[in-house]
Amino acid sequence: MSNDDGVEAPGLRALAEALAPLGEVTVCAPDREQSASSHSISLHRPLRIEELPPWGTIRRYAVDGTPTDAVYVGVNHLLRDRRPEVVASGVNRGPNLAMDVLYSGTVAAAMEGAAMGLPSFAVSLVARGKPDFGPAAAFAAKLAAELGKRRPAPGTLLNVNVPPGKPTGAAITRLGRRTYSAAVVEKLDPRGRAYYWIGGDEQAHENVPGSDCDAVFDRGLISVTPLHLDLTQHALLEELRGWELPGLLPSQ
Repeated sequence: MSNDDGVEAPGLRALAEALAPLGEVTVCAPDREQSASSHSISLHRPLRIEELPPWGTIRRYAVDGTPTDAVYVGVNHLLRDRRPEVVASGVNRGPNLAMDVLYSGTVAAAMEGAAMGLPSFAVSLVARGKPDFGPAAAFAAKLAAELGKRRPAPGTLLNVNVPPGKPTGAAITRLGRRTYSAAVVEKLDPRGRAYYWIGGDEQAHENVPGSDCDAVFDRGLISVTPLHLDLTQHALLEELRGWELPGLLPSQ
């Protein structure tokens, strides 16, 4: 198990305790918040791993790196002699819908598990006020059990988003579309030098029937979106073969 909110995040503990009845749970997560770190991996500096007091029978380790680092060292070092059956990431405090999956450290942790050929999923909660992670953790436990039994094709993962309050059900969805304000905020430090904050709040989500945004925001449903690591745009392959490019070989 990992996340991007940090090893002490309440959503991580809720998920770990929900998964504990399924088998042996090991937590390996960043030692601090790593939100929006995407699939960043630390190749140019050493990492440190610290074993923390367990949550009951749940062993815990903190890594001073990204979510991808945490999953990588968790699987390839801490569990190298007993490869895990499932990689779980979350419960994230805040949604990871639509194009959020390109930036999310929560989703990236599950992607790293999928890249290793392990059944993997990420779960996020649309949080308002003091979040209740219980419904998200309970659903994730059922999903983890199914993943362990069914084992989808390698290179795939599931991205789960849970609405606030009590969900009215669940839906299998595709990625939707959200728009954000393209904000860059400029400020000055005490020495008069400029610095910048990037990012912006969500402005709206498009009404895309069957999408994760539609399920979560408009219908109050848990969305389960299958993702895969093959980013090839297959529909464009044949068209590209007709382009006039130097040295382009004929189709095989």
